Amino acid sequence: MIKTIEWTDAGVVMIDQKRLPNEEVYPCFSHYREIAGAIKDMTVRGAPAIGVAAAMGIALGAKAFEQEDHEVFANEFEQICREFAATRPTAVNLFWAIDQMKLAFEQAFRDRMSVAETKKRLVERALEIHRADIAANEQMGKYGAPLLPDSGVVLTHCNAGALATAGYGTALGVIRAAKEIGKNIEVYADETRPFLQGARLTCWELAKDNIGVTLITDNMSGHFMKMGRIKAVIVGADRIASNGDVANKIGTYMVAVLAKENNIPFYVAAPVSTLDPKLSSGEQIPIEDRASTEITEINGRRVAPVDIAVANPAFDVTPNKYVTAIITERGVAYPPYTESLKQFFD
Repeated sequence: MIKTIEWTDAGVVMIDQKRLPNEEVYPCFSHYREIAGAIKDMTVRGAPAIGVAAAMGIALGAKAFEQEDHEVFANEFEQICREFAATRPTAVNLFWAIDQMKLAFEQAFRDRMSVAETKKRLVERALEIHRADIAANEQMGKYGAPLLPDSGVVLTHCNAGALATAGYGTALGVIRAAKEIGKNIEVYADETRPFLQGARLTCWELAKDNIGVTLITDNMSGHFMKMGRIKAVIVGADRIASNGDVANKIGTYMVAVLAKENNIPFYVAAPVSTLDPKLSSGEQIPIEDRASTEITEINGRRVAPVDIAVANPAFDVTPNKYVTAIITERGVAYPPYTESLKQFFD
Protein backbone atom coordinates (compact mmCIF):
# COMPACT_ATOMS: atom_id res chain seq x y z
CA MET A 1 0.00 0.00 0.00
CA ILE A 2 1.22 3.50 -0.80
CA LYS A 3 2.23 5.33 2.38
CA THR A 4 1.00 8.84 1.68
CA ILE A 5 1.84 10.13 5.15
CA GLU A 6 3.60 8.63 8.15
CA TRP A 7 4.63 9.77 11.63
CA THR A 8 8.27 9.15 12.56
CA ASP A 9 10.58 10.20 15.38
CA ALA A 10 12.31 12.60 12.97
CA GLY A 11 9.10 14.23 11.75
CA VAL A 12 6.22 13.66 9.37
CA VAL A 13 7.13 11.82 6.16
CA MET A 14 4.92 12.51 3.14
CA ILE A 15 5.18 11.55 -0.50
CA ASP A 16 5.79 14.68 -2.60
CA GLN A 17 2.80 14.56 -4.95
CA LYS A 18 4.03 17.48 -7.03
CA ARG A 19 6.95 15.37 -8.26
CA LEU A 20 4.87 12.39 -9.34
CA PRO A 21 4.86 10.49 -11.64
CA ASN A 22 8.47 11.22 -12.60
CA GLU A 23 9.96 10.95 -9.11
CA GLU A 24 8.76 9.03 -6.05
CA VAL A 25 10.22 11.06 -3.19
CA TYR A 26 9.34 10.98 0.53
CA PRO A 27 10.67 14.12 2.27
CA CYS A 28 10.57 14.40 6.07
CA PHE A 29 8.98 17.54 7.52
CA SER A 30 10.39 18.41 10.93
CA HIS A 31 8.53 21.69 11.59
CA TYR A 32 4.79 22.23 11.61
CA ARG A 33 5.05 25.25 9.29
CA GLU A 34 6.66 23.02 6.67
CA ILE A 35 3.58 20.80 6.79
CA ALA A 36 1.26 23.82 6.55
CA GLY A 37 3.26 24.90 3.50
CA ALA A 38 3.01 21.40 2.00
CA ILE A 39 -0.79 21.57 2.32
CA LYS A 40 -0.92 25.02 0.76
CA ASP A 41 1.33 24.21 -2.22
CA MET A 42 -0.29 20.76 -2.77
CA THR A 43 2.74 18.67 -1.92
CA VAL A 44 0.02 16.80 -0.02
CA ARG A 45 -3.53 17.06 -1.37
CA GLY A 46 -6.86 15.28 -1.22
CA ALA A 47 -9.35 16.16 1.51
CA PRO A 48 -8.74 13.20 3.88
CA ALA A 49 -4.95 13.41 3.46
CA ILE A 50 -5.05 17.14 4.22
CA GLY A 51 -6.93 16.37 7.44
CA VAL A 52 -4.41 13.75 8.53
CA ALA A 53 -1.49 16.03 7.61
CA ALA A 54 -2.98 18.88 9.65
CA ALA A 55 -3.51 16.62 12.69
CA MET A 56 0.09 15.40 12.50
CA GLY A 57 1.33 18.93 11.89
CA ILE A 58 -0.47 20.24 14.97
CA ALA A 59 0.95 17.37 17.04
CA LEU A 60 4.42 18.10 15.68
CA GLY A 61 4.11 21.78 16.55
CA ALA A 62 2.93 20.96 20.06
CA LYS A 63 5.72 18.42 20.52
CA ALA A 64 8.32 21.13 19.85
CA PHE A 65 7.01 23.36 22.67
CA GLU A 66 9.76 23.61 25.30
CA GLN A 67 8.19 25.43 28.26
CA GLU A 68 6.13 24.05 31.15
CA ASP A 69 3.67 26.96 31.38
CA HIS A 70 0.29 25.54 30.40
CA GLU A 71 -1.22 28.95 29.55
CA VAL A 72 1.63 29.80 27.19
CA PHE A 73 1.31 26.31 25.71
CA ALA A 74 -2.42 26.85 25.13
CA ASN A 75 -1.74 30.13 23.30
CA GLU A 76 0.94 28.49 21.16
CA PHE A 77 -1.38 25.58 20.37
CA GLU A 78 -4.17 27.93 19.30
CA GLN A 79 -1.77 29.81 17.00
CA ILE A 80 -0.68 26.53 15.37
CA CYS A 81 -4.31 25.60 14.75
CA ARG A 82 -5.02 29.00 13.19
CA GLU A 83 -2.12 28.60 10.78
CA PHE A 84 -3.40 25.26 9.57
CA ALA A 85 -6.95 26.60 9.23
CA ALA A 86 -5.61 29.29 6.88
CA THR A 87 -3.99 26.85 4.43
CA ARG A 88 -6.93 25.81 2.20
CA PRO A 89 -10.62 26.75 2.53
CA THR A 90 -12.72 24.11 0.77
CA ALA A 91 -11.85 20.69 2.20
CA VAL A 92 -13.87 20.38 5.41
CA ASN A 93 -11.72 17.42 6.57
CA LEU A 94 -9.03 19.98 7.39
CA PHE A 95 -11.30 21.81 9.83
CA TRP A 96 -12.68 18.53 11.20
CA ALA A 97 -9.15 17.38 12.02
CA ILE A 98 -8.29 20.71 13.66
CA ASP A 99 -11.43 20.41 15.80
CA GLN A 100 -10.47 16.87 16.78
CA MET A 101 -7.04 18.05 17.93
CA LYS A 102 -8.62 20.91 19.87
CA LEU A 103 -10.96 18.47 21.60
CA ALA A 104 -7.97 16.29 22.56
CA PHE A 105 -6.19 19.35 23.96
CA GLU A 106 -9.27 20.45 25.94
CA GLN A 107 -9.75 16.95 27.35
CA ALA A 108 -6.13 16.85 28.46
CA PHE A 109 -6.62 20.20 30.20
CA ARG A 110 -9.77 18.92 31.96
CA ASP A 111 -7.85 15.83 33.04
CA ARG A 112 -5.16 18.13 34.51
CA MET A 113 -2.44 16.60 32.35
CA SER A 114 1.01 18.17 32.37
CA VAL A 115 2.40 19.83 29.25
CA ALA A 116 4.44 16.70 28.52
CA GLU A 117 1.40 14.44 28.94
CA THR A 118 -0.70 16.73 26.75
CA LYS A 119 1.89 16.66 23.97
CA LYS A 120 1.89 12.87 24.11
CA ARG A 121 -1.91 12.79 23.96
CA LEU A 122 -1.94 15.03 20.89
CA VAL A 123 0.48 12.70 19.09
CA GLU A 124 -1.71 9.74 20.01
CA ARG A 125 -4.82 11.51 18.66
CA ALA A 126 -3.10 12.33 15.36
CA LEU A 127 -2.09 8.69 14.97
CA GLU A 128 -5.66 7.61 15.77
CA ILE A 129 -6.95 9.90 13.00
CA HIS A 130 -4.42 8.35 10.60
CA ARG A 131 -5.45 4.78 11.44
CA ALA A 132 -9.16 5.62 11.39
CA ASP A 133 -8.89 7.12 7.90
CA ILE A 134 -7.41 3.94 6.44
CA ALA A 135 -10.04 1.82 8.19
CA ALA A 136 -12.81 4.11 6.91
CA ASN A 137 -11.54 3.83 3.35
CA GLU A 138 -11.45 0.05 3.50
CA GLN A 139 -14.99 -0.03 4.90
CA MET A 140 -16.13 2.38 2.19
CA GLY A 141 -14.74 -0.04 -0.36
CA LYS A 142 -16.84 -2.86 1.07
CA TYR A 143 -20.01 -0.77 0.90
CA GLY A 144 -19.27 0.66 -2.54
CA ALA A 145 -17.92 -2.34 -4.45
CA PRO A 146 -21.36 -3.98 -4.99
CA LEU A 147 -22.59 -0.79 -6.67
CA LEU A 148 -20.06 -0.96 -9.49
CA PRO A 149 -20.74 -3.06 -12.60
CA ASP A 150 -19.46 -6.63 -12.78
CA SER A 151 -17.50 -5.69 -15.88
CA GLY A 152 -16.79 -2.68 -18.06
CA VAL A 153 -15.29 0.77 -17.67
CA VAL A 154 -15.62 3.08 -14.67
CA LEU A 155 -14.75 6.77 -15.08
CA THR A 156 -13.12 8.80 -12.32
CA HIS A 157 -12.14 12.45 -12.11
CA CYS A 158 -9.16 13.88 -10.18
CA ASN A 159 -7.43 11.59 -7.67
CA ALA A 160 -9.37 10.02 -4.82
CA GLY A 161 -7.00 7.16 -4.11
CA ALA A 162 -4.38 6.31 -1.52
CA LEU A 163 -2.56 9.55 -2.38
CA ALA A 164 -5.63 11.60 -1.38
CA THR A 165 -5.98 9.79 1.95
CA ALA A 166 -3.91 8.08 4.60
CA GLY A 167 -4.09 4.95 2.43
CA TYR A 168 -6.32 2.77 0.18
CA GLY A 169 -8.48 5.63 -1.07
CA THR A 170 -12.12 6.69 -1.32
CA ALA A 171 -13.28 6.45 -4.95
CA LEU A 172 -10.25 4.38 -5.94
CA GLY A 173 -10.71 2.40 -2.75
CA VAL A 174 -14.13 1.35 -4.01
CA ILE A 175 -12.56 0.38 -7.34
CA ARG A 176 -9.83 -1.58 -5.53
CA ALA A 177 -12.45 -3.38 -3.44
CA ALA A 178 -14.46 -4.21 -6.57
CA LYS A 179 -11.38 -5.76 -8.14
CA GLU A 180 -10.68 -7.70 -4.95
CA ILE A 181 -14.10 -9.38 -5.11
CA GLY A 182 -13.50 -10.38 -8.72
CA LYS A 183 -15.20 -7.66 -10.74
CA ASN A 184 -13.71 -7.26 -14.20
CA ILE A 185 -13.57 -3.47 -14.40
CA GLU A 186 -11.18 -1.03 -15.96
CA VAL A 187 -10.78 2.68 -15.32
CA TYR A 188 -10.89 5.72 -17.55
CA ALA A 189 -9.15 8.60 -15.78
CA ASP A 190 -9.84 12.22 -16.69
CA GLU A 191 -6.55 14.11 -16.81
CA THR A 192 -8.09 16.78 -14.49
CA ARG A 193 -6.79 20.11 -15.65
CA PRO A 194 -5.13 22.28 -14.61
CA PHE A 195 -3.12 20.38 -11.94
CA LEU A 196 -3.39 17.02 -13.75
CA GLN A 197 -4.16 14.91 -10.69
CA GLY A 198 -5.79 12.28 -12.90
CA ALA A 199 -2.92 12.07 -15.33
CA ARG A 200 -0.09 12.32 -12.81
CA LEU A 201 -1.54 10.60 -9.76
CA THR A 202 -4.53 8.36 -10.53
CA CYS A 203 -2.80 6.72 -13.48
CA TRP A 204 0.37 6.27 -11.42
CA GLU A 205 -1.53 4.66 -8.55
CA LEU A 206 -3.60 2.29 -10.67
CA ALA A 207 -0.59 1.24 -12.75
CA LYS A 208 1.26 0.35 -9.53
CA ASP A 209 -1.71 -1.82 -8.55
CA ASN A 210 -1.93 -3.42 -12.01
CA ILE A 211 -5.46 -2.09 -12.49
CA GLY A 212 -6.16 -1.33 -16.14
CA VAL A 213 -6.37 2.43 -16.68
CA THR A 214 -6.81 4.59 -19.78
CA LEU A 215 -6.02 8.30 -19.61
CA ILE A 216 -8.41 10.68 -21.39
CA THR A 217 -8.61 14.46 -21.53
CA ASP A 218 -11.37 16.16 -19.57
CA ASN A 219 -13.32 17.03 -22.71
CA MET A 220 -13.50 13.40 -23.90
CA SER A 221 -15.72 11.98 -21.15
CA GLY A 222 -19.01 12.94 -22.86
CA HIS A 223 -17.87 11.28 -26.08
CA PHE A 224 -17.13 7.97 -24.35
CA MET A 225 -20.38 8.12 -22.38
CA LYS A 226 -22.39 8.62 -25.56
CA MET A 227 -20.58 5.66 -27.14
CA GLY A 228 -21.72 3.45 -24.24
CA ARG A 229 -18.15 2.86 -23.08
CA ILE A 230 -18.65 4.20 -19.52
CA LYS A 231 -20.78 2.07 -17.18
CA ALA A 232 -20.42 4.13 -13.98
CA VAL A 233 -18.70 7.24 -12.61
CA ILE A 234 -17.18 7.45 -9.14
CA VAL A 235 -15.43 10.45 -7.58
CA GLY A 236 -14.31 11.66 -4.17
CA ALA A 237 -15.36 14.87 -2.42
CA ASP A 238 -13.89 17.76 -0.48
CA ARG A 239 -17.10 18.85 1.23
CA ILE A 240 -20.69 17.59 1.17
CA ALA A 241 -23.54 19.81 2.34
CA SER A 242 -26.40 18.37 4.39
CA ASN A 243 -28.63 18.27 1.28
CA GLY A 244 -26.12 16.13 -0.65
CA ASP A 245 -24.59 18.86 -2.81
CA VAL A 246 -20.97 17.86 -3.42
CA ALA A 247 -17.88 20.03 -3.77
CA ASN A 248 -15.10 18.26 -5.64
CA LYS A 249 -12.30 19.06 -8.06
CA ILE A 250 -13.24 21.49 -10.83
CA GLY A 251 -14.82 19.63 -13.73
CA THR A 252 -16.79 17.20 -11.56
CA TYR A 253 -20.07 19.04 -12.16
CA MET A 254 -19.60 18.73 -15.91
CA VAL A 255 -19.01 14.98 -15.61
CA ALA A 256 -22.08 14.56 -13.39
CA VAL A 257 -24.35 16.37 -15.85
CA LEU A 258 -23.07 14.23 -18.72
CA ALA A 259 -23.61 11.08 -16.67
CA LYS A 260 -27.20 12.08 -15.94
CA GLU A 261 -27.85 12.80 -19.63
CA ASN A 262 -26.52 9.37 -20.58
CA ASN A 263 -28.29 7.44 -17.76
CA ILE A 264 -25.00 6.48 -16.08
CA PRO A 265 -24.85 6.20 -12.28
CA PHE A 266 -22.74 8.87 -10.60
CA TYR A 267 -21.34 7.85 -7.21
CA VAL A 268 -19.50 9.89 -4.59
CA ALA A 269 -17.23 8.14 -2.06
CA ALA A 270 -16.17 10.13 1.00
CA PRO A 271 -15.71 9.60 4.75
CA VAL A 272 -18.18 11.01 7.23
CA SER A 273 -15.61 13.70 8.09
CA THR A 274 -16.32 15.19 4.63
CA LEU A 275 -19.97 15.83 5.52
CA ASP A 276 -20.74 19.35 6.69
CA PRO A 277 -24.12 19.31 8.45
CA LYS A 278 -23.81 23.04 9.17
CA LEU A 279 -24.34 23.84 5.49
CA SER A 280 -27.84 23.50 4.05
CA SER A 281 -26.66 23.55 0.43
CA GLY A 282 -23.60 23.63 -1.76
CA GLU A 283 -24.08 27.34 -2.39
CA GLN A 284 -22.54 27.93 1.04
CA ILE A 285 -19.35 25.96 0.33
CA PRO A 286 -16.29 28.24 -0.02
CA ILE A 287 -14.48 27.69 -3.32
CA GLU A 288 -10.72 28.12 -3.39
CA ASP A 289 -9.16 30.19 -6.17
CA ARG A 290 -5.62 29.21 -7.09
CA ALA A 291 -2.71 30.84 -8.91
CA SER A 292 -3.14 31.78 -12.56
CA THR A 293 0.19 30.12 -13.40
CA GLU A 294 -1.42 26.69 -12.95
CA ILE A 295 -3.29 27.46 -16.17
CA THR A 296 -0.88 29.72 -18.05
CA GLU A 297 2.14 27.46 -17.51
CA ILE A 298 2.87 23.75 -17.87
CA ASN A 299 6.06 22.56 -16.16
CA GLY A 300 7.20 26.17 -15.96
CA ARG A 301 6.69 26.83 -19.66
CA ARG A 302 4.17 29.51 -20.60
CA VAL A 303 1.37 28.30 -22.88
CA ALA A 304 -0.82 31.43 -22.83
CA PRO A 305 -0.24 35.09 -23.73
CA VAL A 306 1.41 37.29 -21.12
CA ASP A 307 -1.02 39.32 -18.98
CA ILE A 308 -4.07 37.35 -20.12
CA ALA A 309 -6.96 37.32 -17.60
CA VAL A 310 -7.28 33.94 -15.87
CA ALA A 311 -9.96 32.35 -13.70
CA ASN A 312 -8.84 29.29 -11.72
CA PRO A 313 -11.38 27.95 -9.21
CA ALA A 314 -10.03 24.71 -7.75
CA PHE A 315 -13.46 23.17 -7.11
CA ASP A 316 -17.04 23.18 -8.32
CA VAL A 317 -20.29 22.06 -6.71
CA THR A 318 -22.41 19.24 -8.11
CA PRO A 319 -26.09 19.60 -7.12
CA ASN A 320 -27.57 16.58 -5.38
CA LYS A 321 -29.95 15.81 -8.24
CA TYR A 322 -27.00 14.47 -10.23
CA VAL A 323 -25.71 12.21 -7.44
CA THR A 324 -26.94 8.59 -7.53
CA ALA A 325 -25.54 7.66 -4.11
CA ILE A 326 -23.03 8.82 -1.50
CA ILE A 327 -20.79 6.04 -0.12
CA THR A 328 -19.39 6.47 3.39
CA GLU A 329 -17.73 4.18 5.92
CA ARG A 330 -21.06 4.03 7.76
CA GLY A 331 -23.14 2.98 4.78
CA VAL A 332 -24.60 4.24 1.52
CA ALA A 333 -26.94 7.24 1.36
CA TYR A 334 -29.55 7.65 -1.38
CA PRO A 335 -31.87 10.55 -2.24
CA PRO A 336 -33.44 12.41 -0.57
CA TYR A 337 -30.11 13.26 1.08
CA THR A 338 -31.61 15.71 3.55
CA GLU A 339 -33.04 12.61 5.23
CA SER A 340 -30.56 9.83 4.44
CA LEU A 341 -27.41 11.74 5.46
CA LYS A 342 -28.77 12.48 8.94
CA GLN A 343 -27.90 8.97 10.09
CA PHE A 344 -24.19 9.72 9.52
CA PHE A 345 -23.96 13.00 11.40
CA ASP A 346 -22.16 12.76 14.74
